Amino acid sequence: MSELLNKLEWRYACKKMDPTQSVPQDKVDRIVEAARLAPTSSGLQPFEIIVVTNAAVREQIKPKAWGQAQITDGSHLLVFAAWDNYTADRINMMFDLTNAQRGGTNEGWENYRQMLLKNYPARTPEVNFEHAARQAYIGLGASLIAAAFEEVDATPMEGFDPKAVDEILGLAARGLRSVVIVPLGYRAAEGDWLANLKKVRRPTAQFVTEVK
Repeated sequence: MSELLNKLEWRYACKKMDPTQSVPQDKVDRIVEAARLAPTSSGLQPFEIIVVTNAAVREQIKPKAWGQAQITDGSHLLVFAAWDNYTADRINMMFDLTNAQRGGTNEGWENYRQMLLKNYPARTPEVNFEHAARQAYIGLGASLIAAAFEEVDATPMEGFDPKAVDEILGLAARGLRSVVIVPLGYRAAEGDWLANLKKVRRPTAQFVTEVK
């Protein structure tokens, strides 16, 4: 655990990535896998990750993200895209997948399915999207921890035009909406104003309240 905490101490929101360095594919795979294995509400996993390495596509996205250079200077761009709604088909897909993988089902599990089918599709699409987006952020957190463990710089960004990114990547046709983007790369040797500054977090006593 101390090794992991040391890696989290090492990470920061890299502002300038070295465009000559590329993150090895095996590291990217492990970072993405950490997000795939992350917990989600009811196990529905209501988001997907689009891994963008195409330079031309990243150049298209860059001006829609206020020109942030990490998008093109990093070697990979992860786009976390949440379901635009919960539908019966999507809920059944995940329950059927689970049953197939586990080799069976049980009454409690099927009752739970019916509860979700009754409640989730009845809500507005925007409420459902916001719920799905929160699940994507759980995956984001897992991927950032994994990136730190791999000593890969990962800079999460909300500063972008999601509708424009959705259009570039054709997400609407897939029932997805972009939530957060994460360039992956390696910090540049110089030119990053944030690189060598002390990491500052609130003291534990201010951050944690114990109720005994």
